[in-house]
Amino acid sequence: MGLRTELGIGVIVGGGNGIGAACCRVMHRQGWRVVVVDRDLPAAMAVADEVGGHAFEVDVRDETAITRLAERIEQDVGRPEGLVVSSGTFQDNIPIGETPAETLDRVLDVNFRGTHHLNRIFGLRMAALGRGSIVNLSSVTGQVSTPLNIYGPSKAAIINLTKSLAGEWGRSGVRVNSVSPGITLVPRVVERRRRSTRYTSDIDAHMALGRCVEPPEVAEAVEFLLSPRASAITGTDLVVDCGWMVASLWHSYGGVRPQLTS
Repeated sequence: MGLRTELGIGVIVGGGNGIGAACCRVMHRQGWRVVVVDRDLPAAMAVADEVGGHAFEVDVRDETAITRLAERIEQDVGRPEGLVVSSGTFQDNIPIGETPAETLDRVLDVNFRGTHHLNRIFGLRMAALGRGSIVNLSSVTGQVSTPLNIYGPSKAAIINLTKSLAGEWGRSGVRVNSVSPGITLVPRVVERRRRSTRYTSDIDAHMALGRCVEPPEVAEAVEFLLSPRASAITGTDLVVDCGWMVASLWHSYGGVRPQLTS
């Protein structure tokens, strides 16, 4: 086995759990120097210890705190060449007429405003350096109709922001892409499936591949887009959903085709 290629410093915001933690592990394996950032500092430290990285705490709603974070990372670790924004918050599946105004503020503050702050503050530093790559975590709910009347639009905004910034910074050597996972088996989703909340009991049947996504599968897509292997790709959104979007309408016609047998 050969030595890993050093890819530079990669910052993963929301890296203390779920998809973000999976990104930390995959990026470490591929040769990134990993910086784990999370609102939950103990969780970030646990992942950082696992991958031999550094841990920092931040609330993505606080623009000033993000600026201080970027400065601290540059001072303590070095100048990042990669940024993954995996931080996010969710909403209950309830009608819009019953959705509290607080939910609108909370979801937009974390999902869109937080992503915007992180992209702007870290992206401008990358542009000044003349190189860098950003991957934002969106969702398939940002592309189709779902009952998540605030979460979905917040994720659609992330896709549009990604495309806008790809045009903004392309000539400065910074690529910006997004990944849209489908239902991914992070611990929170596994628990909801066990209790039969949010998702139907036959949700696997709605996927072309007959199953939900595993966190490392999303992380592999994220790391690919972040890395030099995707050097000609910017402004794109990569769907990782086990074929949920392509198979969903098939259920109006009786379901997807069964497995072929010889």
